[in-house]
Amino acid sequence: MRVPRFYCPELNQDNDIVALPTEAHRHAVQVLRLKQGADITLFDGKGREVSAVLRDVSKRESFVQLTGQSTADNESPLSITLIQGVSKGDRMDFALQKAVELGVNKIVPVITARCNVQLSGPRADKKRAHWQGVMISACEQSGRNVLPELTEIQQYDAMLADYDQGTRLILEPTAQQGFKTLAMQTAVSLLIGPEGGFSDEEVQQASASGFQTIQFGPRILRTETAAVSAIAVLQTLWGDLG
Repeated sequence: MRVPRFYCPELNQDNDIVALPTEAHRHAVQVLRLKQGADITLFDGKGREVSAVLRDVSKRESFVQLTGQSTADNESPLSITLIQGVSKGDRMDFALQKAVELGVNKIVPVITARCNVQLSGPRADKKRAHWQGVMISACEQSGRNVLPELTEIQQYDAMLADYDQGTRLILEPTAQQGFKTLAMQTAVSLLIGPEGGFSDEEVQQASASGFQTIQFGPRILRTETAAVSAIAVLQTLWGDLG
């Protein structure tokens, strides 16, 4: 039986008795119905993973005793940043969840001309907190000990003005080159449009800013499918899949 994993960002190396964070407690005790003596695994999102046993369980809080530390490292040698055009509802959640499972290191949500979502102020903060929760759950499920960075929501123009990391690619159906034409990479930034795609002006802006247009097969994919499929190809070519 698989041992449940929980995110615990404040793992203190000096204490072997640790209080579970509120969300981890709720999931462990109220959702999974774990009892005192149950084996669990905690990770801090920075690479540390420890085994633990539920020790004191109550309705409002629970404590665990740390029993051992793992040195497992399942991070890909390929660094991938996903710059994802913000999409409505489940599409965005799906893209971020699967991107984390597939090993991305950083996610940049970006507002483009054809985004059908208006986010600012408290609403943007609430949405970003929700996405962070989606990413944490994906780490718990997939066995990753490193939680990818989630940046603030950015406007397209501002993102392009500040972005110069790694090989930069933008998916564009009319591009002349595919992934297999590229030389081996160690760091890639992948720009994916929202459900409405990029405008011609946005593609031109990205090209002028140093992004290479890349074609991804003969079919037009939905935004969430494009992100997942492209990351899987990158990991197969230069990462740790296949």
